[in-house]
Amino acid sequence: MTDLELQQLKYPIGTFKCPKTIDDEKIKSWINTIASFPERIRELGQDLTDEQKEWQYRPGSWNIRQLVHHCADSHLNSIIRFKLALTEDTPSIKPYYEDRWAELADYDEKDLSSSLMLISSLHHRWTLLLKSLGEKELKKTYYHPEHRREIHLEETIGMYAWHSEHHLAHIKQALKFHGRFHDNMS
Repeated sequence: MTDLELQQLKYPIGTFKCPKTIDDEKIKSWINTIASFPERIRELGQDLTDEQKEWQYRPGSWNIRQLVHHCADSHLNSIIRFKLALTEDTPSIKPYYEDRWAELADYDEKDLSSSLMLISSLHHRWTLLLKSLGEKELKKTYYHPEHRREIHLEETIGMYAWHSEHHLAHIKQALKFHGRFHDNMS
């Protein structure tokens, strides 16, 4: 498998590129993506066999089970970052080691229902919060020590809309290839 093929498997929808101009329509579109994520991931993940949940989306990657649990944790961290930015002046957020979290015992849980339920409840509240934000709130920032820069909430909405689509694409990819990869990827 070539480096390009591996990169395409890692980023099946490409990497997030924040547009130079973020208008109301873009924000609404991103919020709709975040709002629809719980139903879309539930449709993909709720009826999988234990074997299918172990399928990876690329060689050496997380499996579907880990992806679902990761989305719950990642999006929980995101709403906390939003709330910090909305209630403090450019707070410094706490990065975390996603790869290490994926090795913890709760990621071994084969029953995805608790993470799917968490995602559903979390996204309901998150969507309510996002829809309430005005121009002033969208310009609020938090400082991300890992990236060494301030990040606007409007950009963060786009990043998490992308993150949602990114991991949905990973799950679809794992299902398409049945977790098996070979030299001929077509």
